[in-house]
Amino acid sequence: MSDVSPEVRSAHWAKTKNLTAIVLVIWFIFSFGVHWFADAFNSVTFLGFPLGFYMAAQGSLIAFVVLIFWLANRQNKIDEEFGVAEDK
Repeated sequence: MSDVSPEVRSAHWAKTKNLTAIVLVIWFIFSFGVHWFADAFNSVTFLGFPLGFYMAAQGSLIAFVVLIFWLANRQNKIDEEFGVAEDK
């Protein structure tokens, strides 16, 4: 990234910071939000399990895996947009 102008670096970093903030908010929701409200979700059942338990035990993990792939894909698109992608 040494051959990129300071303006492009700044714009790239701004988009990367926004993506990071979005990912952290989603991560927080699935890490803490779902677990905080698990008791309220337990009145509904899903596949024979209380929904709160299912979302805490399985749903959060699935969301994290999807989040990782989405983050990698989105960051790659940002890198390509600014000409700093690694797979040129």
